[in-house]
Amino acid sequence: MTSEAPAAPASMDVAQLAKRSQSAMDEVKRVIVGQEHMVEQLMVALIARGHCLLEGVPGVAKTLAVRTFADVVGGGFARIQFTPDLVPSDIVGTRIYRPSKETFDVELGPAFVNFLLADEVNRAPAKVQSAMLELMAEHQVSIGGQTFKMPDPFIVIATQNPIESEGVYPLPEAQRDRFLLKVDVLHPRGHEEFEILRRMSVNPPVAQQVLDPAAIIELQHASDRVFVHNLVAEYIVRIVLATRSPAEFHLHDLVGVIEIGASPRATLGLAAAARAVALIHGRGYVLPQDIATVARDVMAHRLILSFDAVADGVDPRAVVDRVVNAIPQPHPIWNNGTRPEFR
Repeated sequence: MTSEAPAAPASMDVAQLAKRSQSAMDEVKRVIVGQEHMVEQLMVALIARGHCLLEGVPGVAKTLAVRTFADVVGGGFARIQFTPDLVPSDIVGTRIYRPSKETFDVELGPAFVNFLLADEVNRAPAKVQSAMLELMAEHQVSIGGQTFKMPDPFIVIATQNPIESEGVYPLPEAQRDRFLLKVDVLHPRGHEEFEILRRMSVNPPVAQQVLDPAAIIELQHASDRVFVHNLVAEYIVRIVLATRSPAEFHLHDLVGVIEIGASPRATLGLAAAARAVALIHGRGYVLPQDIATVARDVMAHRLILSFDAVADGVDPRAVVDRVVNAIPQPHPIWNNGTRPEFR
C-alpha cells in the first residue's frame, strides 16, 4: 500500500461503477425505509469482500434488508435461522451413505451460496460458531477429508439481538474479528415510521435485480485499484496503533479503558472498507474522511474494554470516535484535480 499503488480505474469507469452501486442501493431503499447507513455499509462489505454483522432490536428490518439486498445484487441466497440445537452439518453439509452404491457421498449444506444470512447468529452453540470460522475466513469448508470452495462472490451477513440473554451464546472475540463491519441498526425516526406504515401496510414494494455476480466481481476488482496514498495508509496505522498504546498518542484517558486494542485485521479492514466507500462515491482515491466514515463500524467490535469500563457502561463506539478525533488527518493538496497529494 504505497504511493506506487496499482493505477486507479479511469474516471469514467469509476463514475459508471459508482452509478451502478448507487442504483443498487436505491433499489433496496424502495423497500427499506430509512436505514441509509445500513444499506450503504452492506454495499461496502460486499465490494470489500468482507462479512457484516447487523445488531439491533427485533422489528427494525434487519432480515428484510438482507433479503432485499440479496435480491437486488443477484446470486444465490440462503437464510439459516440459528438455534441452540443447530449442528455444523446443518450449515456446511455432511457425508451420506448411499446403499445403492455402497459408498459415502458428500451432501453440501445451505451455506454454499453467494449470500448467506445467518439470522440470530448468537443463538448457535460453540460447535456451530467454530464451523463458521473456516467458512468465513478461508471461504472453504472441509467435509470428510475433502475441501470445498465457497462460490465467488461470498459474503456472510449475520444478525443478532442485543437485548435478549436467554438462550444466547455471545460471539467469541475470534469470530467477531472475522466480521469486517458491525452495524448498529437503530429504530426509525418519526417521519420514517410514518413512511413505513404508508408503504408497507398494503401491497409492499418488491425490489428488482440490478446487479449480478459478474458485476459484483467487477466492482471488487475496481475497489482493489482505488489509490491509497502513503500518508493515508500511515493515518490508518496510527488509528489502529492508538487503540493498542493510547498513552503513546496522548490518549491518557483511554489507558484504563481499552484492555486489548484492534488487531491487524482492523488495519486491513479500514483500507478495504475505505476503498469501497471511495468507489461508491465515484472516486479513484481514498480520502482521510473515508477512513473516519468507516472507523466506527470496522473497529468498535474489535476492541476489548477493561472490566471497569464495561461496568461503567463505556461504549466502544465512543472510544473509536475519541481515537479518530485525536489522530490528525493528512491534508490533501489538489494539483490537477484528478488525484490529491497529501502533506
